[in-house]
This record gives sequence, C-alpha cells and structure tokens, in this order.
Amino acid sequence: MADVIDPPAGSDDPFDSIVDAPFDAALSERYLVYALSTITARSLPDLRDGLKPVHRRLLWAMRQLKLDPTGGYKKSARVVGDVIGKYHPHGDASVYDAMVRLAQSFSLRYPLVDGQGNFGNIDGDNAAAYRYTEARMTPAAIELMAGLDDGTVDYRPTYNGEDEEPEIFPGLFPNLLANGASGIAVGMATSIPPQNVAEIIDAAVHVIDKPNCEPFELMEFVKGPDFPTGGQLVDSPAAIAEAYATGRGSFRVRARWSVEDLGRGTWVIVVTEIPYQVQKGKLIEAIAQIVNDKKLPILADVRDESAEEIRLVIEPRSRTVDPDVLMESLFRMTDLENKFPLNLNVLGADRTPRVMGLKAVLVAWLDHQIEVLIRRSQHRLGKIDDRLELLDGYLIAYLNLDRVIEIIRTEDEPKPVMMAEFGLIDRQAEAILNMRLRSLRRLEEMELKGERDKLMAEREGLVALLESPAKQKTRLKKDLAALRTRYGPETPIGRRRTLVEEAAQAREIPLEAMIEREPITVIMSQRGWVRAMKGHVALDAADALKFKEGDGAAFAFHAQTTDKILLAAEDGRFFTLGADKLPGGRGFGEPVRLMIDLPDGVGIVNLLPARADERILLAANDGKGFVVKSSEIIAETRKGRQVVNVRAGAKLSVVRPIRADHDYVAAVGDNRKLVVFPLNELPEMGRGQGVTIQKYKDGGLSDVVTFKLEEGLSWAMGGETGRTRTESDLTPWRVARGAAGRMPPLGFPRDNTFG
Repeated sequence: MADVIDPPAGSDDPFDSIVDAPFDAALSERYLVYALSTITARSLPDLRDGLKPVHRRLLWAMRQLKLDPTGGYKKSARVVGDVIGKYHPHGDASVYDAMVRLAQSFSLRYPLVDGQGNFGNIDGDNAAAYRYTEARMTPAAIELMAGLDDGTVDYRPTYNGEDEEPEIFPGLFPNLLANGASGIAVGMATSIPPQNVAEIIDAAVHVIDKPNCEPFELMEFVKGPDFPTGGQLVDSPAAIAEAYATGRGSFRVRARWSVEDLGRGTWVIVVTEIPYQVQKGKLIEAIAQIVNDKKLPILADVRDESAEEIRLVIEPRSRTVDPDVLMESLFRMTDLENKFPLNLNVLGADRTPRVMGLKAVLVAWLDHQIEVLIRRSQHRLGKIDDRLELLDGYLIAYLNLDRVIEIIRTEDEPKPVMMAEFGLIDRQAEAILNMRLRSLRRLEEMELKGERDKLMAEREGLVALLESPAKQKTRLKKDLAALRTRYGPETPIGRRRTLVEEAAQAREIPLEAMIEREPITVIMSQRGWVRAMKGHVALDAADALKFKEGDGAAFAFHAQTTDKILLAAEDGRFFTLGADKLPGGRGFGEPVRLMIDLPDGVGIVNLLPARADERILLAANDGKGFVVKSSEIIAETRKGRQVVNVRAGAKLSVVRPIRADHDYVAAVGDNRKLVVFPLNELPEMGRGQGVTIQKYKDGGLSDVVTFKLEEGLSWAMGGETGRTRTESDLTPWRVARGAAGRMPPLGFPRDNTFG
C-alpha cells in the first residue's frame, strides 16, 4: 500500500503532496497509461473508418475550412495550424508529415488530400515546407465523411473543451482496406496493405448475402493487395488466402519489367513499376553499387530515364545474357522484390485492439455501416416529424387565415388565443406568428398537402426500413453498388494496378550465369603451371605459348570463362577449376597445386573442359576402366572427388571424352596386342574400379580410344606431315571385352598410342 502524505492546510508546495509508493507499481501504472494512449489514440487505425486520430482531425479541420474538391486550395500551414490549435495538440512537423502522406499518390491507393505544390516524390525527396504547399480534399475524403450532419456519429469535446470533433467518420468508403495503414504501438503493431475498392465491395456484398460463408470464398473477389505503385504479386493463391484468413502473413511483390529490343541482337530491361514503399533513388543506388562492386558480372549499368512515369533501364554485360537470369539475380540482391507484411491489427468499435481476418473485418465494418444507416434514418425520421408538425399548423392557419389575421391584429398575446381556439401547440403557433407576410401567398392548400403526402410516404419507408433488417441490408447493397460505379475497374482510379500472377518456382541460378561469357585459351605446362589467355589463340602459335626455361606445353584448348575445367590426377581423383578464376595469360600463370590439394608426386593425366551431357572414358594402366558422365565428376572443393578406385601399384592413365556417335572401343597393351569391342560393353558408373578392358600376361594397358566403326580406326602416322592412317576392316580384332587381342595392323605407331 502506498503512503499518502496529506499536505498541510493552505500549503501550495507541490512537494507536500508527494505519494510514497513502490517504484515498480508506480512505473507500471504510468507506463500502462502511456501504452494505452499510444495504442488507442496514435498508432492503430479504427476499423470503422480506417483512420488514426491525426488523420481524422486533419480531414475534419479541412472540412471546417470548406476545402471541398470543387473549391479552391488553401495553404497547408492554415490547415496544420487549425489542427494543432483546435484538435491535436502535437508538433506541427508530425501533423504536416501525416497530411503529406494523405496527398501522395504513391503512398495512398486513394489519396484523401489533393495537394498543390511539392508534396515529395517516389525518389524519397521530402515535401516542401507547409508555407509553400496548398491543399484541399479529394472526392474519396468527401465519401468518407458523408453523413456527418445526419446524426450518424457521436461528437466529443476537443482537448480544451472549446469545440467538438466527431469520434468517427460515418462514410461508406472502405478506407481501412482501401488505403491500408501501418503503425507501431507499445507491444503491438499494424501493417495493412491497400486493396482495390471494387473488390472490397464485391466481397462485402457476398458477406451480406452469405453471412456464414467461408473466408476462402472471399478470394473469388479479393485477388490480393492493390498497391498504388503497381508491381506484381507473385505469391501462390493458397498463401494469399491463408494470409487473409488469419490476418497475418506477408505478400511478395516484384517490379514490373519488360525486354526492349534495340536491334542487331542488343537489348535492355525496362522497369516500369517498382514495389510499394521502395524509394526509387535508393533502389538505383543499390543497383549501381552492385555494378561498382562487380557482384553481378552479367550486369553492365543502370540509369534512370523516369519522367512522370517510372522508367529504369538495366543494361546487360552482353547480348548473350539471359534476361530472366539477370532479373532473378536482381530480385534476390535488391528491393526490386520485397515483402510487405500483413498484420491486420485494428481497433474495434469497443476501442479494443485485435488481429482480425478479412471476413471478420468486413463483418465488423458492415455492422458499423448498418448502425450508420439506422442512425441516419432515425435522424431523418425526426426531421420529417418536425416538418409534419409544422405543416399541420400551416394547414390550420390556411383554412382559418382570416381569423388568424384578426387574432394577431386584435390580441395583445395572440399565441395563447390561437392555441386555445385552434388546438395548436406552442411550436406550431410560434411558427405561424413568425411567418412573413410574403409567405401567405404560398400557403396554398394543394402545395401544403402535396408536401405532407411526400413526407408521409418517406416516413413510412423509413419506419419500414428501421423495422426490417432485410431491408437495411438491401439498402446497404444499393448504396455499395452506387459507390462501386464510382470506383469500378473501368474507371481510371478504380483500375487494378498490381498484377496478381504467381511466379514460377525459384530456380537455382547456376554460377556460370553470374560470369560474363568470354572466349579464352587454357594452357597448362608440363610442370603444372596453368593460365588462361583471352580469346581463342592458335594452339600451335609458338610466340603465344611461352613457358619457363626447361618447361613446355602439356595441355592447351579453347574454352569459355563460364566453363568448368576438369583436372584428372593419376590417383583417380578429379578436381574442378573455374575458368574465370584461372590466372591471366600475360605471365607464365600459377602452379595448379596452389589451387587444389593435389599431392606431390601424383601426376596429371588430363585437363579438359566439362561439357553438359558429355561422357568420358576412364582407364587405369592395369586394364580396368569404365564410362562416366562429365556432370557427375565435378567437385566443389579443393580436395576434389575420388572417381576411379585404382588398385595398388596402378594409376589412372587414360581420360578421353567420348564423341556422341562413337560406338566402339579400341585398346592396345604394352605387349602390342589390339582389341576392338562395342562401347556398350563398358558400364557407365559414377565411381568405382571398372571392368577389365583387355587381358595381359605381361605389362598393362598402353592406350584406349573410342571411335565410330563405320569410319574405321585411325591413328597418327607421326612426323611433321600430320597424316593419319585409317584401318577400315577391323574384323580380325573384333572380340569380346576382356580378350587378349592380336598384333595391330602394319604401320601402327611404335609407341603403342593412338595419338
């Protein structure tokens, strides 16, 4: 319990009224008051009109200043001054910032303020000071405030008690969902994306017709958020439906883009719409930084050609770049794709914050609109009753006009006499006495009775409406239909801006897609020094292929910077080198053993580019071998991948690509015996020792090659002529795999290799 120190009598010292209380209790009590104030009066929107207090007071002040859409503009400073002076005692900067957002067409789907002057832009530039800008309301704001004079809502005193302000706006415009909201309170937050008004109305009508409908049924009408900046919603329909059903989730939004052909095979990507709440200036800076840092080699440049419409031009490094791959990369690396969270946390009619699904929001909003309809009807009914009462008095005066004039002229107090003689009430008698003489000419019985009949008919309709919930729903649907015609999809403001189209499954972008494709010549020396020269140089150009003294060429071939280079070692292990990572060709290169973990003393069998779907023949010098796919031996680490399990004392000796039309294998041993057998007798494996290619009593395998049987078996003649010899009839050497074979044809090379 807190001890209260009662101040001495007549004491004005504030310290005499200090309350002694536990610190945690005092702190929690005061913080709770602050938290509730932040939640209910600052950060969360009201479900019924979708506004926070500052926005509501801004529009109310503009209404008081008669800033209608058809009227003239007034300085923003005048509006802000009235707001902070009469209704919202906060800083002028925060109030003006709120007003600026209501006027920005890229922030609100349906702006509530029509601004004149610099109200900021999508680049992120701030608005001009409020002494320079002018404003008035938009038709949407008028729709939102319709009915304020019809007794539809309650009013409360302003903070100083000098004026009144509405607690809520009664209009039929569904502002909460149409324009969305965002805010951070104490312990909670809200994030509501804007929606399309026509879609909201269609969903609301469905809820009226089928109150027990399932939430997912509303997805037939509400396709997803409709952002003011457009873009493309790429989530699946199931994910969108789940987010709307629970009131929590997120929406993935991408920029809208297209490929613009520049002729002669060149092209650029043009971005015309960017995701919601992404500042164009910062987005361009982020893309430019990627170009400068060379994080995306296939991207060359970005430039802003925007005027009134957004136009970002993205240039690829070369015409061979895949546009989809380039944009997929930018979607991952920049805000060209981002996620907008959904947290439908709002204040209900009881001022209690809660997270609601789309259907629950529509039900509560429709309940509010039914209440507004009832209060408007009751207000109108009261006005009709008042007028009927006066009309009855006027009719009595008309029927007894001469007597009424006589009473007025002769009696000192005519009112009591008239009330007694004609049975009038005070209000009727007062109205007759207050009539001007010129009004007497209008007191025609037919006109009075005609007006009375019309009012009676209207009264009967209002009474029937108030007594019938079904008629109330019918009237609400009629009003919604009228609103839909003004914001329908065929109108400029109602046309859907955000494309809803599920994106294909995100594909893994290959590393080579990030590399600029350029021709290179890969060279490795006998001592294992590797380099890559730009372009496809002649492989026999002595001036281009220079080596250190005592060294020479071991492997040289043409490739592309996007290729993977396979290195086969004698121990059966395969290593992978990125062609773009190879040292340049100006010097002698670098030792390949610095790039991979190749043990000392283990030789290199072959160096070749990895080709998609290509098969490779592998054979050890003990006569074992098999076929492997090139894609299955690519290694991602420095340690490489063990592909051939060579036996003790043996080593991998042959690594040859297999041409697609090859169908036979020729093998020759150290004993100079030749065998020829079908290629399909060799198994295709991912790893192993393989099968016997040729049987030997002495020595082992010398060389093995694949060929097309119809073309015959060819081998190099040797010398400088470069001639080859082809043996067409291979019948004597065609045997089953694993045979010993027989002596090769005359003229076969003495080194027992096919060249």
